[in-house]
Amino acid sequence: MTDTTGTTGTTDSTTAEGATGSPNGAGAPSIPRPAGPAEAERNEAGRNDAEQAAVHRAEAGRAAELAALFPTLHAPQYWDWGRYDAQFSTVLPPDELVTNIHLVGFTDGGRVVLCRDERDHWFLPGGTRESGESVASCLVRELREEAGARLLGEPVWLGAHRCVTDDPVPYRPWQPHPEKAWLWGWAEVAVDSVPTNPDDGEQVVEVRATDPAEAQRLLLSGREAWWGELIELAVELRSRPR
Repeated sequence: MTDTTGTTGTTDSTTAEGATGSPNGAGAPSIPRPAGPAEAERNEAGRNDAEQAAVHRAEAGRAAELAALFPTLHAPQYWDWGRYDAQFSTVLPPDELVTNIHLVGFTDGGRVVLCRDERDHWFLPGGTRESGESVASCLVRELREEAGARLLGEPVWLGAHRCVTDDPVPYRPWQPHPEKAWLWGWAEVAVDSVPTNPDDGEQVVEVRATDPAEAQRLLLSGREAWWGELIELAVELRSRPR
């Protein structure tokens, strides 16, 4: 069909299905031309770009909100035991940077699972990723080894500490260096066995499910204040719709 929009003195007697013409073309509807493959691809790319931009804006807004709610957790830190400069963010790191995974595990009634080792230190279950091991497999293995626990649903990632060290070599040969990431999550769990306590891991002597306030108190013994906010962040995000 010849498009008569904006054309003077031209009569078009051809109409498309469903279109109504007028004798002299005046007021004839403009029928969109179907997009060709290239144009459709560009339109789709534009929609995808807009959607991605909206997602990024939402993620940035959420990250800013949580940073304001939990400023101690998000403050720059120095972990002298590994000579790490560390910074927490709810924006997740690339998979290849993640070397350690730890979980705030919730049992019935919203109690938090903690482990106590032979040095009388309380900690959240989790540990170091093995060579070629996925994040999911690492988490399942560490829960069984340290807490005798299993996941009841998919973990929800809280965020990660991005770390940089000035040590000359990585902690383990296959790990990224000098930058790495510690990933933190929460999930519903069941403690239904005993820790397997492999020889190369922490030797756990007690597993306890306790209310979040008590979990904070135990974790903060000899540790920095951000550990308390990490538990608060898990409780906060668990309470939100997903």
